Amino acid sequence: MKQTRDRLALIGAGPMGLAAAKLLLEQDIEFQGFELNSGVGGLWDIDGPRSTMYETAHLISSKTMTEFADFPMHEDAAEYPSHREMKRYFQDFARHFDISRHYRFGAEVLSCTPLGAPGDGWRVIWRDAEGEHSEDFAGLLIANGTLSTPNMPTFDGKFDGDLIHSSQYRYPDQFKDKRVLVIGAGNSGCDIAVDAIHHGISCDLSMRRGYHFVPKYVFGKPADTLGGAIKLPMALKRIVDGMILKWFVGDPQKYGFPKPDYKLYESHPVVNSLVLYHAGHGDITIRPDIDRFDGQTVYFKDGTSAYYDMVLAATGYKLDYPFIGDGLLNWQGDAPHLYLNCMHPQRDDLFVLGMVEASGLGWQGRHEQAEMVVRYIKGLREGAPAATALQQTKSQDFSRATGGMNYIDLPRMAYYVDKATYRKAVRRWIGKLTGRAA
Repeated sequence: MKQTRDRLALIGAGPMGLAAAKLLLEQDIEFQGFELNSGVGGLWDIDGPRSTMYETAHLISSKTMTEFADFPMHEDAAEYPSHREMKRYFQDFARHFDISRHYRFGAEVLSCTPLGAPGDGWRVIWRDAEGEHSEDFAGLLIANGTLSTPNMPTFDGKFDGDLIHSSQYRYPDQFKDKRVLVIGAGNSGCDIAVDAIHHGISCDLSMRRGYHFVPKYVFGKPADTLGGAIKLPMALKRIVDGMILKWFVGDPQKYGFPKPDYKLYESHPVVNSLVLYHAGHGDITIRPDIDRFDGQTVYFKDGTSAYYDMVLAATGYKLDYPFIGDGLLNWQGDAPHLYLNCMHPQRDDLFVLGMVEASGLGWQGRHEQAEMVVRYIKGLREGAPAATALQQTKSQDFSRATGGMNYIDLPRMAYYVDKATYRKAVRRWIGKLTGRAA
């Protein structure tokens, strides 16, 4: 069995893992990367063994607001790149920073076990085409993503048609000659419903609650590039942005969408104009929550019913770290409770990267998270006072960086943060760790 005193194990070669790998190389910290897929890209590689991508998927944020600051997307890339453009982007990123040679591809991590007390290291067991292997590492960086384990609800009754989760959806021709019901109107659910409208016989959309809809373009420019020039208090920002949405989106309730039971920005908005367009043209019927199944008939909670050939549950994903015990990650409720969503309160040899969501955070915001972690590891090894200060801070009581936002109580919101509050805190620690701030 191999044992490396200072080398770290990095799990995942999606965008978060790649950002961490780049920063570890820049700081001369040895690591071994592990990736189940045959190459980089994470879920953006539709051919990957655990990808949940579908053929028509595009970013819901613009390339300008999504790209890494030190590695812009190609100027020919679309404003809202497809999954194929994103896969190519991450491949180019890995090539540019010479990352791939530090990874074992086709390697499935089976378990990560501490060797003793915090600081004694970790034993990682993985499996590849040659069998099972084991190696000991000084620390563990988990970057396996948040969107790979389906959250499939249970329903009363039995549906005799095709019942699938959105993770099983790949191509629009899956809807051919089918009457389709999509459950869930998040961003993926609305995207997929538009596909079903064009390729199936009919499509209905079942919604448990209302959503705030945001257009992709405002005044001919990506909507997410227009904000931020003037910082407004949240109460005023809601008024201003709400007026803009009324101008460009109108009132979704006119098309049958339920009214949101929460304020703007208390959940991730739906960035999709096409579903509203089709609802306004009568191409899609908005349905309430499901009561039960009976054969191929679906009964809804308002007493109505309809016949379907396929029911697709676009009900999101669960956080899942199957190779490590929940207790080691300090789970509280629906997510691990970690300082700034990545740092364990007591352990300095365990970090979870990418378990963070915020409107407009982009890959750069996640890159900053990785930079804070990597510079913290380097600072601890060098005895830097700033690292000691961060160590003390994260060991005390702390709360999520919500900026006072009252996010709706759903599992997918359990690791949601306010972008401005989060990035300010992370950048402050980066400044201290690099000596650029007091």
